[in-house]
Amino acid sequence: MREGLSVDSASPSYKGHRYPAEVISRCVWLYFRFPLSLREVEELMLQRGVLVSHETVRRWCAKFGQAYANGLRRRRPSPGDKWHLDEVFVEINGEWKYLWRAVDQDGTVLEILVQNRRDTAAARRFFRRLLKRTGAVPRVVVTDKLRSYGAAHREVMPSVEHRSHKGLNNRAESSHQPTRQRERAMRGFRSTGGAQRFLAAFSGIPPHFRARRHLMTAHDCRAEMTVRFAVWDQVTGVVGRPAEA
Repeated sequence: MREGLSVDSASPSYKGHRYPAEVISRCVWLYFRFPLSLREVEELMLQRGVLVSHETVRRWCAKFGQAYANGLRRRRPSPGDKWHLDEVFVEINGEWKYLWRAVDQDGTVLEILVQNRRDTAAARRFFRRLLKRTGAVPRVVVTDKLRSYGAAHREVMPSVEHRSHKGLNNRAESSHQPTRQRERAMRGFRSTGGAQRFLAAFSGIPPHFRARRHLMTAHDCRAEMTVRFAVWDQVTGVVGRPAEA
């Protein structure tokens, strides 16, 4: 097995659910991996002979989505030492909020946080949450020209190099694209808490299945995806142990 894909015996409990883990994990995978509505997931499962309502799929995604994402995160390698931070507007129930995001130099999402403001207090809260979640300190932090970043940086991580330049932060800005695509498919978010819960799981599940295909041969890519699907089955409790490619 590859570095970062360690085995964890803990798996979600499906006690009390009449559908098997295979069906539940497939529905959650479809909903988070592709820009599908709950009713479209219901239709795809019906085509496979599985009768499940869109409301049941919604409850499964709410209950298991974050648990699956956490399981995948535990199998990641340690984050890189160069972090890119950015914030964008996101409309929630007709009001503008701010989605804060941090990624490392490889594009791995480290943390997301939906907040009402983008002032120093909001930046400071995001920095502290980011350090707590990763359990690591970067070598350098790259942000845009927002002054709140500089003030929060001096308070929370003064020993870390801070580079403030919009042109250097394309890595973080590009990482917003999948969220924008999904936001359009969902016709926006209805609440701040709902957006935070969805995006926290969304930032952990789809990236697991995005292999760097442009850097691999077709054979190597298929082998890599086989490993990733095996890890998914182990994380969701469908099988006991991921296979090696």
